Amino acid sequence: MVPGSRVASPRRFSVARAYAIALKEFVQMRRDRLTFAMIVGIPIAQVLLFGFVINTDPKALPTAVVDYDRSEFTRSIVQSLANTGYFEVVRATPGVEAADDMLARGDIQFAVVFPAGFSRKLLRGERPSVLVAADATDPSATGNALAALAQTGTMSLAHDLTGPLARLAPPPPPFSLDVQRRYNPEGITQYNIVPGLLAVILQMTMVMMTAFAITRERERGTYEGLLATPVLPLELMSGKIAPYIVVGIIQSALILAAAKLLFGVPMVGSLALLGVTMMLYIAALLGLGYAISTLAANQLQAMQMTFFFFLPTMLLSGFMFPFRGMPQWAQWLGEAFPATHFLRIVRGVLLKGNGLSEVAPHTWPIALFMVAVVALARWRYRQTLD
Repeated sequence: MVPGSRVASPRRFSVARAYAIALKEFVQMRRDRLTFAMIVGIPIAQVLLFGFVINTDPKALPTAVVDYDRSEFTRSIVQSLANTGYFEVVRATPGVEAADDMLARGDIQFAVVFPAGFSRKLLRGERPSVLVAADATDPSATGNALAALAQTGTMSLAHDLTGPLARLAPPPPPFSLDVQRRYNPEGITQYNIVPGLLAVILQMTMVMMTAFAITRERERGTYEGLLATPVLPLELMSGKIAPYIVVGIIQSALILAAAKLLFGVPMVGSLALLGVTMMLYIAALLGLGYAISTLAANQLQAMQMTFFFFLPTMLLSGFMFPFRGMPQWAQWLGEAFPATHFLRIVRGVLLKGNGLSEVAPHTWPIALFMVAVVALARWRYRQTLD
């Protein structure tokens, strides 16, 4: 070919040439193992997660029973609650204070309290009250269960109120249910969603921005300069992460201000305690992003890996769907994500007024995750281009 001359473009479409180009693309795709894994892995993950995890009608919700009466009538009512499928009695607590603490920590979804003298009042036809306290921070997790209580009052004592006691049988129910929707009595969805957005938005921005830290240097050709810089890997990591900590603080302040001013989200607990745990959460996310940047060869791979982590976190953390509505294996997997624990922290502090004792069980998993991803990033860091 003469230098400077142009190659004549073919005038007719050739299946053979198109096949050759397609074959070349398949070969390149096969060599890019991460992209090939994403092609296969993302559809499988979506089918499994959406098929098994999403459940808008959670059953077997943990329930504590405080029974000051201890009669055959209270046992029948508890059994009737269990028969609905929505209530699973996990503990019989000695008093109301213990049940309140369990509600505040999120260990249970409901607390059922039978007052002393319940059976005596029931036999007199005085229609005694049964207290049902519900953790309503997530309205979708309690709505159907509370609706099932209407049938409980009518059917629970059908086998007990016979013979001379038939006069007490329904209608109306021989006792009343006093339902308390705690922490979110009006069932306002924004009180559950908006605080959770703090965890989700921070994860999306912190991980993605930091994941581009090293890959951007590689693509711009400035990675060699970083390698020649007389700094330790941990120093380089700290310097890369520090600016994004400031970004995370600004984002958090904006989200909390919008939650209070625009949506009226109550902020019952200590904002200082929330701020400390939030800094730990941001550090864990930035460490994850940096670890991804050391694993990915370019920014496209970094983005793919970020979304591969972001999708299961959104579904398994309890942000979009009730956490207790998931199968047990999905709950175990969800416990590994820092967003799951930070969601409980931010909702507990803002809506329940949780203190250090309630927050601590959800803080150490975030710290453990941070240590793990920072160790991975340190191990993957390369001092040479090899």
